[in-house]
Amino acid sequence: MNVTDITRLFTDLVRVETRLYNAVSDRLRAEHGIGLGTFEFLEIIGGRPGCRVLDIVREVGITVGAVSKAVDRLENAGLCVRAAHPEDRRSSILSLTPEGARLLAAARPALEDELAARTAAVPAADLARTAATLATLRGVLEEHGRDGA
Repeated sequence: MNVTDITRLFTDLVRVETRLYNAVSDRLRAEHGIGLGTFEFLEIIGGRPGCRVLDIVREVGITVGAVSKAVDRLENAGLCVRAAHPEDRRSSILSLTPEGARLLAAARPALEDELAARTAAVPAADLARTAATLATLRGVLEEHGRDGA
């Protein structure tokens, strides 16, 4: 793949991500009062027993400060709680409140429905191949990031 092709691929990836993200976020906001960013944090916290801020940082690739502020907002909204980490006093364990778990469960079908509607015109085999390629690329990029480069 030449430089022009990889640049076009990058542009397409960014545009696809932006359009899907905005469409899903708009739907979640309209139906459940939360954006996609909030949904993602709730999903990460709800899916990881013993979840810490650093787990979210590693998953989404943003700064500790940004994640801490977002978790503060979730906590202030009554969607998650922090508890002292039993082995690390500098860290907290995050968990969903019953309201956070309820909101996550209620919002998930809207997210899935919106994604299905937005991708329905693409053959399933193409989506599967794209998903596999993106998973490989994500793995390479995440491994590269751990090397400090």
